[in-house]
Amino acid sequence: MRIDLLTLFPKMTEGFFSESILGRAVENKLLEIVVHDIRDWSQDKHRRVDDAPFGGGAGMVLSPKVLFDAIEAVRPPEGCPVIYLCPDGEPLTGALARSLSTLPHLVLLSGHYEGIDQRVRDTLVTREISIGDYVLTNGSLAAAVLTDCVVRHIPGVLGEENSLTADSFNNNLLSFPQYTRPAVFRGLPVPPVLLSGNHGAINQWRHEQQIAKTRLRRPDLFRKNQTNTHESANP
Repeated sequence: MRIDLLTLFPKMTEGFFSESILGRAVENKLLEIVVHDIRDWSQDKHRRVDDAPFGGGAGMVLSPKVLFDAIEAVRPPEGCPVIYLCPDGEPLTGALARSLSTLPHLVLLSGHYEGIDQRVRDTLVTREISIGDYVLTNGSLAAAVLTDCVVRHIPGVLGEENSLTADSFNNNLLSFPQYTRPAVFRGLPVPPVLLSGNHGAINQWRHEQQIAKTRLRRPDLFRKNQTNTHESANP
């Protein structure tokens, strides 16, 4: 997969994309990430990329020409999804990330100020995604989050593929508790079932823990899980 990120702050993502799992994916040629500075397409001597909004109001808006030029320069001739990271986009979910991970090329557009000219959204952007119901100072961090969430679903990126099935939100359930050595720490023991060697009992205990945690913390997800379970049992 190749990801082109258009941002006003390329240095914000340099370390993120070069470390840990993402960094190894790049080294192993499973992923190519190219970060572009939107200002490189500015024709202003001061590298200006924004202007005041029509109709008045606070803040500035990224200009259409610089964004049209930037997107058209990095988007391949055969086309690919152009994703704008914005608070009013569709919510990022595990299912959406898995879907995007099957694509060979993505262009991510990171906004700033009061956003981007609507004509860019109407004409070139093919999908708008939000990472949560809050506002960041710019979309670079959101683009990094989206990239991390998507890339981990590419085969070979994670060292332990089974960890995907144990993730939070798989089957609309939160993750189960994890423990490691020592078996007793400061008088706090590990649940005995995890020391039993009985993998059937361990899996059952973990599933029960997922159910209990999800019911308590995310009743919305719990309802989805129960609905899906019922539908699977009664096709």
